[in-house]
Amino acid sequence: MLQNNSALAQLKQQMRNNTPRVEGVIKATDRGFGFLETDDGESYFVPPPAMKQVLHGDRVGAILHEEGDKKSVEPDTLIESGMERFIARVQKREGRLAVVPDHPSMKNALKARIKRSLDEESIGDGDWVVARLVRHPLKPDDRAFFTQIDELVAKTDDPAVPWRVTLARHALEQECPDAGDDWPLLDEGLTREDLTAEPFFTIDGEKTRDMDDALRIEADENGGWKLTVAIADPTAYVAEGHAADLEARTRAFTVYLPGQNVTMLPEQLADDLCSLWEDQERPVLACTLKIGADGSLGDYRFFAATVRSQAKLAYDWISDWLEGQGEWRPTGAIGEQLKALEAMTLARSAWRAEHALVFKDRPDFVFDLDVAGNVLAIRTEERRIANRMIEESMIAANACCADLLASHVGHGIFNVHRAFEPEKAEAAQEFLSGQDIQVEREALTELPRYRELKRVLEGRDDAWLDARLRRFQGFTSMSAQPGPHFGLGLAAYATWTSPIRKYGDMVNHRLIKRVLKGEQAPAEASQQLTEQLTERRRLNRMAERDVKDWLYVRYLTPAAEAQETFEAEVINVNRGGMRVRLTANGATAFIPAPLMHSDRTKVVIDDKEGRIQIEETERFKLGDVIRVALTEAREETRSLVGRPVD
Repeated sequence: MLQNNSALAQLKQQMRNNTPRVEGVIKATDRGFGFLETDDGESYFVPPPAMKQVLHGDRVGAILHEEGDKKSVEPDTLIESGMERFIARVQKREGRLAVVPDHPSMKNALKARIKRSLDEESIGDGDWVVARLVRHPLKPDDRAFFTQIDELVAKTDDPAVPWRVTLARHALEQECPDAGDDWPLLDEGLTREDLTAEPFFTIDGEKTRDMDDALRIEADENGGWKLTVAIADPTAYVAEGHAADLEARTRAFTVYLPGQNVTMLPEQLADDLCSLWEDQERPVLACTLKIGADGSLGDYRFFAATVRSQAKLAYDWISDWLEGQGEWRPTGAIGEQLKALEAMTLARSAWRAEHALVFKDRPDFVFDLDVAGNVLAIRTEERRIANRMIEESMIAANACCADLLASHVGHGIFNVHRAFEPEKAEAAQEFLSGQDIQVEREALTELPRYRELKRVLEGRDDAWLDARLRRFQGFTSMSAQPGPHFGLGLAAYATWTSPIRKYGDMVNHRLIKRVLKGEQAPAEASQQLTEQLTERRRLNRMAERDVKDWLYVRYLTPAAEAQETFEAEVINVNRGGMRVRLTANGATAFIPAPLMHSDRTKVVIDDKEGRIQIEETERFKLGDVIRVALTEAREETRSLVGRPVD
């Protein structure tokens, strides 16, 4: 009766309205307690008993308790669950079924049932599954957590666990698509130029199968060059709306993981029919562009063609040859073209350094794996001259694509990057002022002024400043409308050079073909599509990072057991310690504050400024290069732990 008493309910509501409350997201720790972090950056302690009612990532409303200077919260309202769908390991104990979420701060087993369509006998203790939360103690009428196992991801002893679990975690496809073997050429209304006699060539990794660009270059009478970029043409086989097109649209990108690729298009197309294999005729979409002796871009022309690559070359062969080492030598007219391409690359790089912007070269780390997925070695691949030759050629071709789409169509799939989001520009301006760099707001939000600022910052060569400034900077996104790409220093940028592996490039191919055929452009790409492309790119990058983290832990376990030391760069500072990247192999490790000094009270961390003091002396900051000894390799959390070495 009391539960239905309206006066009592009203009294409870009045008490609720008069009680101080906060809203935020739960951040769990591995020690039982947690924190509630609000949208405005405040953090409140959540004691262990209250943490039993919530999960990491939950957005909740909570009652604020204050005792003197101490503040804590008691979550009492679930706004949004942080774990509707999650990866977990099965736990079977005395006939009871439970799952343990695969999260570094969650060790509690949650009661579970198995989806009716699954065979319970096929799922054993320790297996990896996709689970779904069906009950939450903060929901009305729910008393405790309860989950349902929806999918078996991998058996506990499956050697492919890192790949299968990671793809499942990010809801990415596990296998390449398959859409049959019948792929007729679809060239209605399009004239193709016959360039099969021209000496085109490809430059890729030695093991690359999906080759989507071939080049042809000639020096002109003015000291410049005429470069033709021929790009694989999957839209010559895949009609818009075809099952393979719809699947490619869903996948958006080919997923590249160490030891495994999951293609966007069926392998019959990606690795064979569209790939620009040596001595094989292939349909292409091409662009011939003129480049001045000073590296500036001149006129360009897009057209459809048929080519036959005359050489499948590899980055290292070419770089060695141009640097006067190694035994490989080009044949026929290819050598002369490679020399011309090198000269064009140097001129183009110099022009971009003066008039646009150039990325700093960072090495790639390549995993050598055996058939079982064990890491044999991790190789460092520097950005050598042959890599730069392809990079400069593609940037130039994509700049031409952006110009064509902007001027003839008015829309397309553009890569837009603003260095500083408008809402963060004021904070960035204040930060730079504190570093004795006086800038006007336009230097942060307008491309020409930003180029000037970027050169000033690069001139200071301050690693801490660069790392600290990244907190204010934005990310690259996909847009249907042209916009500036601050990272490249270009007014607009639209890629079309990787249609085998990027759906946005296929969209741009179809728009370019409409221009060539004189057809009216279709309606602008929807915001839903551009948001999906941006999100899938983010998920792909996270999947690549997660698999690498897993392999790093397995590979560096012996090094951690031996307390081996490495050179490392400080890449992040938070209130619990600092994260570093090992320069030898690219692995990241966390250094907790207690491993910096035996007395935690003598370690003062300023996570906003990215600086750490020990015994009142600054010892570490963002961008520093230090020596680190690995102390732990934790496969259950795919994390490495280290300590600084004096």
